[in-house]
Amino acid sequence: MNILVVTGRLAEKTVGKSVRNEAEILVLDIEVAAFTTPGLLRRSLPHKKYDLILIPGLASGDFSGLEKEINTPIRLGPKHAVDLGFVLSFAENTPFSTQVPACELLTEKKRSDAIGKINKLEMEAAASLFIKGVKIGGNSRMKVMAEVVDAGNLEQQKLIDRILYFKEQGADIIDLGISLETTREQVRTAVLTAKSITSLPLSIDTLEPGLINEGLDAGADIVLSLNSENINEVRDNIIRSSAAAVIIPDCSCELESLFNTIVSARDSGINNIIADPVLEPLGHGFVESIDRYYEFRKRDGSTPLFFGAGNVSELMDADSAGINALLSGISMELDASILFTPEYSDKARGSVHELKTASMMMILARERGSAPKDLGIDLLEIKEKRRREFGKLPVSSIKAEGSRQWHLDPAGCFKIEITEDEIRDGKPKSGKIVAKHKNKSIEGETAKEVLDTILRFGLVSNPDHAGYLGRELMKAEIALKFRRSYSQDDKF
Repeated sequence: MNILVVTGRLAEKTVGKSVRNEAEILVLDIEVAAFTTPGLLRRSLPHKKYDLILIPGLASGDFSGLEKEINTPIRLGPKHAVDLGFVLSFAENTPFSTQVPACELLTEKKRSDAIGKINKLEMEAAASLFIKGVKIGGNSRMKVMAEVVDAGNLEQQKLIDRILYFKEQGADIIDLGISLETTREQVRTAVLTAKSITSLPLSIDTLEPGLINEGLDAGADIVLSLNSENINEVRDNIIRSSAAAVIIPDCSCELESLFNTIVSARDSGINNIIADPVLEPLGHGFVESIDRYYEFRKRDGSTPLFFGAGNVSELMDADSAGINALLSGISMELDASILFTPEYSDKARGSVHELKTASMMMILARERGSAPKDLGIDLLEIKEKRRREFGKLPVSSIKAEGSRQWHLDPAGCFKIEITEDEIRDGKPKSGKIVAKHKNKSIEGETAKEVLDTILRFGLVSNPDHAGYLGRELMKAEIALKFRRSYSQDDKF
């Protein structure tokens, strides 16, 4: 395919490195490639026929007339020159756009293709067991179980909101965590409430036999957790309700007791069994627990495995995305079936979404027989896959210096806040930026739209104040994006 890539003088070297021999390069007589216009391109085009002309992704002119004149498709390339190599590798089979930069188009296409592949793999997968139509084990995707901590003691609306939030984040199973002081009536109410708002499988999470039986009577689909001490008191109810049971060792270090209880459960008629060798936190036997999982899988290649990722992510002061991705990879190699998280602490917020994304990455990687990279789906939230070109210090420049003076804007001050994601009227609502002024309060999702509205209503009259608002509103937008809290004038 004969392709011409158009750029400006500033990006010429970067474009050359990225394109290599995949296309020809036309350097226009402008510094910034984004300022490419139809007229400038027309005057500079070589007398040669091309199959495709890629102009800079940030070019904003109407090239349709020139396209008809030369009878050659003119499409938007990527926004950044460093992505040209990536984009050109798809040129043969991708209809690029006149409106959407190629990098964004391909990112969305790769993601869409990846999700379509995941859905196909899941549809064709064989499972060890089904829980309300959800495949568990076999070669199906690892499922994410989200725990509502102390569900029995939550106010009904808080319980509903938590479940709806987990469902929106991609949970496959809802787990109702039950504390020891919870009454049987509270367990029943929690299960019935959960069943009234979601069709997802529900698990009841307690070792107390009386509370397990109450949960089963109310309609729980899974029991967490069985061991030799409580199995006799709940066995009949589990069999009668055809519930699934997660079985744990009597002591986390005693793998043999896990096998013994599984044999006992099967012999008594419990068919839907999930094994949990118990994942320990870092510093408390994490490596030994991974060894237990490995040993279990060597001895038993078919029983679905429960993997408590939250035991690690909740007890470590590090960003959860990378931790959950790594734990999901370990879980995949152990052929585990359920990834568990309570998403309880502030630092672990987003873990359900992260584990769901990671589970999709792992099924694609397993099917492709490769490392989990270049899949179309990723957990790169702060770091980047391809770095953009850095600027260089000019030979002569003025050293920036902040002003020590501050003047009150006659138009008034602003109090900037962000609201939290929440459930309203049974639906998830994203947080907003709120700029409060003595005359008006403005809400929006981006710094640009809020600042544009402030300017349109004439609520700022001082350029210094406008610059300050731009900085603070952008900090607020970034805080929303990463689900962090925000405080005006604090460092981010």
